[in-house]
Amino acid sequence: MFSIRKSSTELNDTSEPRWHFPSTLSPEAHAEWGLYKILEHMGLHEILPPGAGQNRSKLCKDIEEYHMAYDIDFDETDIDTFIARRPDGLLFDKENKLCVFLEYTRAMDTNEDCPEKKEQEKNDRYSSHLGFINHLSNQEKSGWKASQTNFTTGVRGSLHTNQFLTRLESLGAKNKNTREAIRNRTVEKNLSMSDMKREPIGHGDSAQADNWGTTS
Repeated sequence: MFSIRKSSTELNDTSEPRWHFPSTLSPEAHAEWGLYKILEHMGLHEILPPGAGQNRSKLCKDIEEYHMAYDIDFDETDIDTFIARRPDGLLFDKENKLCVFLEYTRAMDTNEDCPEKKEQEKNDRYSSHLGFINHLSNQEKSGWKASQTNFTTGVRGSLHTNQFLTRLESLGAKNKNTREAIRNRTVEKNLSMSDMKREPIGHGDSAQADNWGTTS
């Protein structure tokens, strides 16, 4: 995650960094933000002093009303889980009022369906959160929009090369060599985690990295 933050050099109209990664603290550490903090950062919910009670009751009411409005199955017992769920990473474009949930996952390389299934699982996991944030934003006429970007790699180093590089570029990593370096490090890290050995990746696509193809 820190690699993406470091390589995100795209500037906005005022020549300042377009994307901000407030939850990425260092190469070794990041803070996973919950719903309270995300909404506060976007100006959609005020975090009140501990014990005030109003912050939780209002948020719970807003969450319940959202699910009822869109006829989404939801039980009061799901509230705590909904509020506590935290994406792997976050980035914000304050000028264009964009919030992006970042999710990283590893899938089995046994067949081509595995990465798609993992992607869908991640999308399903946060679809209601993104819908709720956008719903709240529309109510408040704040202009904020929330979306999600996934980075899925195989435990043996496989990934959709074009998709991976395109998603990096959309997050401000405009330098092609930097994007390739992040991809290579990601593949090598997964191989290392799996205690596997293979030839180093060159400038071209490796056979392992292309197991899932290069289509987006």
